[in-house]
Amino acid sequence: MAEFHEKGPSGPIEHKAEPTRTAVYVPIFKTMTRAEAASKTEVRRSPDAKLEEAVGLAAAINLEIIDSAVITQRERRPATLIGPGKVEELKGIIAAGEIALVIFDHPLTPVQQRNLEKELNAKVLDRTALILEIFGERARTKEGRLQVELAHLNYQRGRLVRSWTHLERQRGGAGFLGGPGETQIEADRRQLQSKIKGLEAELDQVRRTRQLHRAKRQKRPHPIVALVGYTNAGKSTLFNRMTGADVFAKDLLFATLDPTLRRTTLSHGTEILFSDTVGFISELPTHLVAAFRATLEEVIEADIILHVRDVADPDTLAQADDVRQILRDLKIDADDSEHVVEIWNKIDLLDASERERIGTLASNMSGINAPHLVSAHTGDGIDALLVDIERRIAGRVAEIDVTLDSGGMSHLSWIYQNASVLERQDLENGSVHLQLQMTQQGITELNRLKASGTGIRLG
Repeated sequence: MAEFHEKGPSGPIEHKAEPTRTAVYVPIFKTMTRAEAASKTEVRRSPDAKLEEAVGLAAAINLEIIDSAVITQRERRPATLIGPGKVEELKGIIAAGEIALVIFDHPLTPVQQRNLEKELNAKVLDRTALILEIFGERARTKEGRLQVELAHLNYQRGRLVRSWTHLERQRGGAGFLGGPGETQIEADRRQLQSKIKGLEAELDQVRRTRQLHRAKRQKRPHPIVALVGYTNAGKSTLFNRMTGADVFAKDLLFATLDPTLRRTTLSHGTEILFSDTVGFISELPTHLVAAFRATLEEVIEADIILHVRDVADPDTLAQADDVRQILRDLKIDADDSEHVVEIWNKIDLLDASERERIGTLASNMSGINAPHLVSAHTGDGIDALLVDIERRIAGRVAEIDVTLDSGGMSHLSWIYQNASVLERQDLENGSVHLQLQMTQQGITELNRLKASGTGIRLG
């Protein structure tokens, strides 16, 4: 929302514009396209779930939802998407509710958008435009802002629709909801193309900088564990729980947009980089997939991918299919259970019977295929998850006995950092005997130190 200030007797007074009165509609067509007929996800996701998600998307940018509904139609109309009778019905609802913005949770052609705006006398956005608007509000880093703006301009390039001048200005920037003067670039295709080229050049520079940083990390390699999942699955809360970070986490769609990296040392000394990424969503706009490919490079290069699922959501299976499809689009084998680990999050929201059912289902999935049941909110299951991550990266943990003579005492602090000390005995001759738990990676390094003749004896 836009803000403005005036000076009062005790200092500035802040005023906030009223949120835009909005209607959200989800068109459902009995006649499916070939793509929809081939999509298991489209068949599985219920209309009510689609409506709930669409309303959640609108709420993510603080729109005031006045009306929302599923609109069932036999087939798509080229001119207005929905039939003339339904358009007339919506026109009355919108006029009575003084609604200024109508969101259709469905792709709209430029012609359909213009015709609907004319008929409904309100600004109209489709699903792609709404997601772009959310991303524009969430982006914080320079790269994130550039990616959103580039995606936004590529989307508008085929439309060139001026903003409605009767709407009050909601905020600055290049969003869809702003008032006069915000989207004049749409009137000139040549200027639009010039702007796109400029943004692409800026992004190339940002990407080169990112590649330099990645090259520096590779000189001292740290394994990368990337968190992916449907938006609002709890990735950022889990990220904070595992790393002690303070990434913004809220029960909100697309709460996190810009990627975050944190280095963490696990219990047996393995150092890794956790990467939190933007949440995925069904029918993610093509413009955004292309624009955010650089951001998702951390996922592509990750040693382990944690696929975080909200098992308390009735639509969890459909959401998981959406995430797997996006991973496949990134050329990642979503079914490689050694590389992609499923995390069934939010078990604290399940009642006792459902939690037992989920637990039985997980226990029947053997070996590396078994998911981890966790609650990022309460911390349940996190320790076991971290142990499994360390096992997958550094090898299985083994118990060994180590004796440090006087010449090896300088390595005592390294041992405490890279192993779990089960027992310590300080001997009369000044040496120290330790019973340790270490990863195979740690044992290999310890053997290297022993071979250099530094007063370390094993066994």
